[in-house]
Amino acid sequence: MKAVRIIALKHDRKRLLEHLQDSALIHVKHSDDVQDGFARADTSAQLKQFEKNADLTEKALKILGNVAPEKKGLLDGFKGRREIDADEIGDIAQQAAKIIGICGKICRIDEQITDNIAEQARIRTLTAQLEVWKKLDIPLNTGDTNSMAVFIGTLPKQYDEQLLAETLAEKCPELVFELEVVYSSSNVTSIVVFTPKKQKEQAELTLRSIGFSRPLNPTSKIPLDKAKRLAKKSNDLRDKKDDLREQIANYADYRDAIRDTQDYFEMRAEKYRVISELDQTEHVFVLNGYIPEQDCGKLEEICQKVPSAIIEFEEAGDDAPVKLKNNKFAEPAQSASPSKEDIDPTPVLAFFFYWFFGMMFSDAGYGLLLVIGTAIGLKILKPDKSMRNNLKLFQYCGISTVIWGLVFGSFFGDAPAVFWNTFTGSNVTMKQLMPWMLDTQKDALFIMIMSIAFGLVHVLVGMGCKFYVCFRQKKYAEAFFDTGLWMLLLTGLAVLAAGMAFGQILTYIGAGIAIACAVGLILTQGRSKKGIFGKLIGGVASLYDITSYVSDLLSYSRLMALGLTTGVMAQVFNMLSTLFGTSVFGIICMAVVFIVGHAVTIGLNVLGSYVHTMRLQYVEMFSKFYEGGGKPFEPFSAKTKNFKIKNTDE
Repeated sequence: MKAVRIIALKHDRKRLLEHLQDSALIHVKHSDDVQDGFARADTSAQLKQFEKNADLTEKALKILGNVAPEKKGLLDGFKGRREIDADEIGDIAQQAAKIIGICGKICRIDEQITDNIAEQARIRTLTAQLEVWKKLDIPLNTGDTNSMAVFIGTLPKQYDEQLLAETLAEKCPELVFELEVVYSSSNVTSIVVFTPKKQKEQAELTLRSIGFSRPLNPTSKIPLDKAKRLAKKSNDLRDKKDDLREQIANYADYRDAIRDTQDYFEMRAEKYRVISELDQTEHVFVLNGYIPEQDCGKLEEICQKVPSAIIEFEEAGDDAPVKLKNNKFAEPAQSASPSKEDIDPTPVLAFFFYWFFGMMFSDAGYGLLLVIGTAIGLKILKPDKSMRNNLKLFQYCGISTVIWGLVFGSFFGDAPAVFWNTFTGSNVTMKQLMPWMLDTQKDALFIMIMSIAFGLVHVLVGMGCKFYVCFRQKKYAEAFFDTGLWMLLLTGLAVLAAGMAFGQILTYIGAGIAIACAVGLILTQGRSKKGIFGKLIGGVASLYDITSYVSDLLSYSRLMALGLTTGVMAQVFNMLSTLFGTSVFGIICMAVVFIVGHAVTIGLNVLGSYVHTMRLQYVEMFSKFYEGGGKPFEPFSAKTKNFKIKNTDE
């Protein structure tokens, strides 16, 4: 990685930044320090406007998606961005104001729909409140007359007219009243009570003592008439909402233009973020950044297009970002951002990822489907780099799965043997068809031992990476004592275990190595402690870490467990598919059960194999050497979602 400084005249700034953005070569350096004699441009107003426009387009697209969903094929999500010529950016810019206006209209119409929905909800609430008053033939807000007090309201329990009259008489024997129960249910009773006006206060106190309350929204209309008016208004609002939705749907043809405009404003926002990082004077500006060493020549060619540009390279400091470079085999598994002290773990991760995934998925038929499916996807869909890497990842996993499927003698489970026997009446086994195979059920113990052996290799590779990192940093004591001795100890224990099966001489060799390394650990692991006693205690206590390594190794038994699961599930569905016989109906049922059953098996076991492979990588091995925390290389580029400029992607 090289640090780069570009100096150019200010009137060439727009042109140079556009070239740099199209090339995606430079990671622009962020710094709060401004060189003496220079200043930074305040682009916050422009940036805010661009981001506002981009957000508006996103909101409009979301509204269009809800009102007029876009019809997409099953594989559309895997397709890459469409390619456009650089000249088309100008056309998009010319249409930007119009498209933003359309987005504004879409959002305003959507706000009307939201208000419409809120009003309908209010009407439903009012209608529900009027439900208990529909038999009332006077308005709810009917007031007192010259001689009579009127009480219209509800009680919180069920009454009939006789019970209510008895209750009021009991509460206030001298009260004179007439009443009518308009509505009654288990938890509410609607009533109208008339009393002489001179007894109004007394009547009100009596009614309140049994829970009387007046309507929340008294109306000057007769309740039934009011309910009819509300129903009509609700229908009108519903029709209006449908009309508003149709207005939005009419803008569906602008969906692609809105997406392009969104990308355009995202590009401009990114450009103005960079402008705010430039050191500038009245006539000159300076751009500081980082560039991979192999791209320096390309950058010089670009700067030659701008006559005033001067370019300087120097060695990058410790704060430089990290850009990983791997071959086609390893790149699909690239995900980490190592620090300066780390090594790039991608090649190691890639090999073991493919290897372990294949061992857990472990069916040649399933692997073949993965290989063919991803190959078709790569050929037809032409996906972007990230999706292409994902497809390549599963393609390599599919190849590994085919290999392991042949090792375990599994091709859609035991489908070849089952169907041959079903249609011919023979009694052929997969072992006869593939004499070399390991039976995941009969050879389960051997496969478990093999899984743990692979795990030991995996862990030792991780520790070897740690040894290399420490050695490169000249931390020789840490390399040899903290890592090397543990590697030898684990190797000695492995030789000791092998000796139990293959010969006593190996037992003696393994035991000797293990004991010597254990003594070495006791003598060196407490070296940071004070005093001989402290050093000795620290060394002895360090041997407890062996439990952690044993636990890690046992985790690799999942390689056997998931491989066994895949095979057993496949065999079960094969057996179920043959239960219907070989008649026409039976063959149809056989095909349905076979396809559905193996689809379920593939879905579950692809997910399980992926998750557990990731766990073995990041928990069991990466913890042995990887620190991470590096700053990824993020070039100044056109970070678009929907289109890419020809010959400038990646």
